Order: sequence, then structure tokens, then C-alpha cells
Amino acid sequence: MTSPLLSVANVSLRFGGVTALDSVAFDLHPGHIVGLIGPNGAGKTSLINVITGSYRANEGSVWLAEKDILPLPSHRRAALGLTRTFQNLALFGGMSVYDNVMVGRHLHIREGVVASLLPIPGYAGSRDERASAAIVVALLERLGLSHVSGADVGSLSYGYQKRVELARALASQPRVLLLDEPFAGMTSNESRELAKVILDLWEEHKLTILMIEHNMGLIMDIADRVVVLDFGRVVAIGEPDEIVSNPEVIRAYVGGGIS
Repeated sequence: MTSPLLSVANVSLRFGGVTALDSVAFDLHPGHIVGLIGPNGAGKTSLINVITGSYRANEGSVWLAEKDILPLPSHRRAALGLTRTFQNLALFGGMSVYDNVMVGRHLHIREGVVASLLPIPGYAGSRDERASAAIVVALLERLGLSHVSGADVGSLSYGYQKRVELARALASQPRVLLLDEPFAGMTSNESRELAKVILDLWEEHKLTILMIEHNMGLIMDIADRVVVLDFGRVVAIGEPDEIVSNPEVIRAYVGGGIS
């Protein structure tokens, strides 16, 4: 097997006397989808926040390829190819869907994203800008957002806004994509449709994904490995078929098993 692209090594996080993460360790290999599951309060989003730099771990390391990224600020981690979506939406209200997704291209536009969004009469855009525009248009088409491209993102339903946030994350062409509950707020049909799009994009572009999701059916269909957290500790790591019958996982979900 290839070397891990993302490696979480004995990461611990404490808030005062509360331990949110306790020596969490796992690997994510290139081109794989790892599901991160666990009961509410298990530490899933806290772990994503540590990986991306929103929280500072008390111990441990996080390696992106051969570089320990924990000492780096968030923007440096993003520049290395680490991109996330949020459990609670973080879109730019008052801006169009197109412009929100174009923000995801700012690392690839040398003039900067502000310049790319300014309407300058007669200016056709740099090569970077034109290439970015083509990528954004293709993503909007792929995610079923073309018909609302010019709409204020705040006017859309929650489910559509989740699609916009995913499109913005994909626009950055990440080395590692961190998805925090991408299907939250969607109907069953919307979730299944978006899951298919994610799988198609993963297959086409060899994406490497770490995904938090409460819909166990979807995560078991999408992920090739699953990491289970409970009270900030890893209680199981394995393939989906192994996880659903793991006694520690069943105990963590209060005896009901996973369906």
C-alpha cells in the first residue's frame, strides 16, 4: 500500500479539564475515502478543527505527506491542499452562488480572488481567471447548481447551500478534502443524489476524502474504511462490514447496532 497522504498521530485535545480527543491516530491513503463516525460529542468535528488549524492540539502530530502541519497556521495548511466544509454553513451571504464557489479558486489565481470578482469593463480576465471560471462552471453543472448560479446564496434552501459549500471546497482542487456532515439538512433523495455525485467525482479525480456523516447507510456505502470515535478515543478502525458488527461500535451507539 502507498504511504499515507494524511496521518493523524496520537492527537490529544483538552479544554480545561475536559478531554475532547485522547491520543487519536489513523491514516488516510491517497485516493481513499475514510468515514469518521461516532455518537454526538465523540470529538469528530473537534478532530477536523485540529487538522485544519481552528484548534491547537495539546499533543500529537498531523502529517500531510511528509510535513507535520500542526505548527502551521490555517492558511498555510490550505495552501498545501487541505480543504474542508463545515457542519454549520460558512458561505458568504449577499454574494451569488457563482462568486461563493469562485472564492474556492483564490489560491489558483495570481491576481487574487478580489480582483477576479471585480467587474472591470473590457477586461476579459487572465489565463488563471479564465481557467478558474471554466472549473467553477463545470462544478456548478455537476452539482446541479447551474440554474441558480446568479442567485444570492442566502436565498437558497439549506440543502442547496450545502451543495454550494461542497462546490466551493472542490473548486480548490484539494489534496485532502474534509467533509463535515455534507448531507445534513437534505432529504433522502437529495442525499442519495449528492452521494452519487461525490462518488463519481472521487472516481474521476482520485480524490482523498475524510468524511463525518451521521447517515450510517450512506457512510457505509461511500467509505472504504471507517474510524469510530467515542468520548474522544478511537474505538474501532476497519472496513464497513467489520465496523457494523464490532462490539465496541455497537456499545458506543447504545446497543442498537448500525443500520
